Amino acid sequence: MNASPVGAAAAPPPLCWTDLGRMPYRQVWDLQRTLVAERKAGRGSDRVLLVEHPAVLTLGRRANAAHVLAAPSLLDARGIERFEVERGGDVTWHGPGQQVVYPILDLQGFRKDVRWYAGALTAAVVATLASFGIAAEAREGRETGVWVALGPEAEPTPSIRGWAKLAALGLRIERWIAYHGIALNVDPDLSAFDLILPCGLPEARSGSMAALLGRPIELSEVRPALVAALGQALGRRMLQRGAEDLPVVLDARSPAPADARAGRPGPGAAGGAPR
Repeated sequence: MNASPVGAAAAPPPLCWTDLGRMPYRQVWDLQRTLVAERKAGRGSDRVLLVEHPAVLTLGRRANAAHVLAAPSLLDARGIERFEVERGGDVTWHGPGQQVVYPILDLQGFRKDVRWYAGALTAAVVATLASFGIAAEAREGRETGVWVALGPEAEPTPSIRGWAKLAALGLRIERWIAYHGIALNVDPDLSAFDLILPCGLPEARSGSMAALLGRPIELSEVRPALVAALGQALGRRMLQRGAEDLPVVLDARSPAPADARAGRPGPGAAGGAPR
């Protein structure tokens, strides 16, 4: 067995990822918080969860409730739940046809830099889209996320006129443990975004890979490229793991903690600005 050269840095451990399939938002939210608690206690390891949710609206800590345009009766009729969560940003929609990525990472093992981390996630999506021939760009600030120009009518950055948003980013960081994440519109029903005011911007449009490619596309077709791009952006080898070694997920009907429902930050917490 060959010894490592003297002074050579040890290779970082692989970053495990798990495809949860389709799972209710509450159940995955509970799972995230369980994994975060483990990491805070010095147990467990970094993990990336990939999931598709049934239709749901989530409101971040700085969300304006008026940006939910649909009446509660309409949401109830469609079976769409609403959750006030601890991530940064405004209101967003999750649902079928959207690939959501939740990395639960101790950033002390990567870089203690929130801006770098947010940029790594959006860069992974930009690279994924490029592998399908879609040119996109990541933006910060009020327009945080990944956008694509829809044609010659697209105005130069920072305008969003003539642009469509393909991915939304929303983060939470507590004692350098990051959770929540990024959602890529692969092939959702884009009319679902009429239920909300994305980013709180009346002129914002939502797009999808399917609309740009002009064909249906499954999450399973996109997932390998997205996982590879995420590993590249974070500087880690990605290793797929099943869900059998994940903690027991709490009952999806259990109430959220009061601080999460109210959107109040906990000690040493930071919410990202993304929507």
